[in-house]
Amino acid sequence: MTDAQRTGSAAGGGVGVAGTAAAEGMAPFDDLYDQPDPRAYFRVLGPLEYRTPGHAQHIFRRLRSALDAAAPADGPPLTVLDLCCSYGINAALLNHDVTLEDLYERYTSHEAASMSTAQLADWDREFYAARRRRDPVRVVGLDIAPHAVAYGRAVGLLADGFAENLEDAPPSPALRRAVREARLITVTGGTSFLSPRTFRPLLSAARGPVWVASFVLRTTAYTEISGCLAAFGLATERAAPTFPQRRFTDERERRYAIDTVTAAGHDPEGKESDGYFHTALHLSRPTSDVVMTPLDTLVP
Repeated sequence: MTDAQRTGSAAGGGVGVAGTAAAEGMAPFDDLYDQPDPRAYFRVLGPLEYRTPGHAQHIFRRLRSALDAAAPADGPPLTVLDLCCSYGINAALLNHDVTLEDLYERYTSHEAASMSTAQLADWDREFYAARRRRDPVRVVGLDIAPHAVAYGRAVGLLADGFAENLEDAPPSPALRRAVREARLITVTGGTSFLSPRTFRPLLSAARGPVWVASFVLRTTAYTEISGCLAAFGLATERAAPTFPQRRFTDERERRYAIDTVTAAGHDPEGKESDGYFHTALHLSRPTSDVVMTPLDTLVP
């Protein structure tokens, strides 16, 4: 799975769990999400100004802090399950003193271009180890792209990673064990290809209450997933601000986005009309947490 789909509907983090046909009107990015390393991903998405992981970095850190504050002192360390994790980009931004702009610069540099994948992985291991925050969380990655997941694990971004498609098959026993202590599930791209078939077994495997934070394109409905989460006692709120995701590749994408968000009852003015797909954060939590920690304290 991950940040952007194999079909590009989220264009930006990895491969969609379902990984089927691209959403009508959206450019495919099939070749980006299961490369041996992330260089092509950053090289292609950079000119399109793909931004969602950068927006998510600050919000996910706030969510992590809120969960840490509420956790018992003798409880297990926080585990984050990143859906559609691709190469571990969200893990890099959550656990290291780097920005998305740093990663674009790094992976599109002449130095990176001159390396083999093995050399790049060695370079990355040293890079991330030197920038590891003092309070890292355990990140488990899930994506249908085996090469991307393997790279994220190899360079130390993912504590564990699974190349499984839960839209087609139930999770493996190893995946169920890995998410047992998950307290936060994150998605920065891929909801266009996700359904309750992915979320239901993951929430069933988790031992305790889980927060689910999803950046959802305004061209995508989230109703079916939020209904599934409600069955697990999670109330879903949609944050007021929207976040530019990436530039449109052409006029066809622009027209598709404007028509789709308008049909959904949203106003494209100043958002899609300005040339960008936009996402909205949907945060699902137990009702008691919604009351204790208002959404506007977590999303500036």
